[in-house]
Amino acid sequence: MKIHLDVNGQAHEIEAPAGESLLKSLRKEGVFGVKHGCETGECGACAVRIDGKLVNSCVHLAAQADGKSIETIEAVGEHPEHAWKESKGLDPLQQAFAISGAIQCGYCTPAMILAARELLERNPDPSEAEVRDALSGVLCRCTGYVKPVQAILHAAAVIRGEAQPDDWFHPTELEKFFIPPADADDDMPTNGDTVVRVLPRVLIAPQTENWKSVGRPEIKVDALKLVQGKPAFAADIEMRGMLHAKVLKSPHAHARIKQIDISKAKALPGV
Repeated sequence: MKIHLDVNGQAHEIEAPAGESLLKSLRKEGVFGVKHGCETGECGACAVRIDGKLVNSCVHLAAQADGKSIETIEAVGEHPEHAWKESKGLDPLQQAFAISGAIQCGYCTPAMILAARELLERNPDPSEAEVRDALSGVLCRCTGYVKPVQAILHAAAVIRGEAQPDDWFHPTELEKFFIPPADADDDMPTNGDTVVRVLPRVLIAPQTENWKSVGRPEIKVDALKLVQGKPAFAADIEMRGMLHAKVLKSPHAHARIKQIDISKAKALPGV
């Protein structure tokens, strides 16, 4: 059946079986920011926004999205420099995730950012509990959620004009936005809450002030690629129209090859 999708503002007409998932259809179209996870709607890595609402695309049929507007991570900001052209740059959420260290493997990052976008559009000043609730449908195996929650709260402050993206790295600005850590002798909270606006104090020795990296926080080398959902994993590396090879196994356990007829192979274009 023919399905018409508006993916990040671009019209797509695709052929898909009636039972094909939206996840499969999008990845067939080269939209690899939608990650293939559990196929049962549990991990949330495949999340997209359909008409503004967050949906797990692995359990949503492509036919159900016919004629609807779909937003994936590819529509959220871009790296400011692309060879000969420039774009609007990263979204505040992408900046916060990269700068704060909220990205580890990065597989769930696109879905987290889409979930956060939906939250901040509804509520530009969310509480920690509201941020955690928004992320509850996205399973993260690496970060423990503290850094992503910090990143979203920080991005919300940036969007409201109450903070700057690089506040994480500026010692004086840290005092303005983050609550200072409690003294070691103070009682630790016993209600299970996490004070997410606390950053560890990083003391930089004077002799390292002029050093480029040693003694100062650095952004993960592949953070910009991961925060934009760029092809970074084995399943994402696929070139349009690429050829595939198949191994032809011998029906004999042990034999000598006397002749191979390669005439059909040589007759193929490009061989």
